[in-house]
Amino acid sequence: MNTLTEDLLLDGRVRLRQPARGYRAGLDAALLAAACDAGDGERVVEAGCGAGGALLAAAARRPQTRFTGIERDAAALRLARENIALNGLEGRAEAIEGDVALRFSGLGLEPFDAAIANPPFFDDEGALRGPAPERRGAWVADDGLVAWTGFLSKAVREGGTITVIHRADRLADILGLLAPKAGSFQVRPVHPFADEPAKRVLVRAVKTGKAPLRLLPALVLHERGGAKHSAQAEAILRGEVGLDWL
Repeated sequence: MNTLTEDLLLDGRVRLRQPARGYRAGLDAALLAAACDAGDGERVVEAGCGAGGALLAAAARRPQTRFTGIERDAAALRLARENIALNGLEGRAEAIEGDVALRFSGLGLEPFDAAIANPPFFDDEGALRGPAPERRGAWVADDGLVAWTGFLSKAVREGGTITVIHRADRLADILGLLAPKAGSFQVRPVHPFADEPAKRVLVRAVKTGKAPLRLLPALVLHERGGAKHSAQAEAILRGEVGLDWL
């Protein structure tokens, strides 16, 4: 049986119980939470919330916003619900069973004001060097980015926002798949070091948006010879600042 650890996020503001082995919430979840810009009174859905790392961090950052996590894995869903209770967020956060491969309408939910997601990075298991079984669901998207972008597009109202973190080399695919239903794209590259190519991108789109695409200043995670994280990345991890959009 996989043991659990209890970790602290946002400088201790969030407690997260998660598996000691397998997929664990890390920097990508922290950046996704920091990029969620939903306003007071709005409703946010996270597709594939796992144990709730990004969901809870986003909820802690935005105390006047309501959050719903969608998760298909029974063990992860159970943990997400436990973590919501552990952090006393039952009044404005929930986790429900659902699968992005199925229609959003099947959940019986009203469209949300915003959707966030960290989709699995690979569509093809052959592209990986055999992920451990307990990590497969987090790394391999059985139905590909098509299913994820389709679900997110249906999950938000017109004028609602979609925010995704993914591999930088899938940027063209993400834009192309979202474009039929969304626009007003903003893209923020995420570089491991200032002199290395971006490994991640944060993409924000507005459903039915028409504004031109904007490429925003990059986030650099590390400085050579310095602390573990750059000053900006450290401030994001501590919850002191967010990742703003224009």
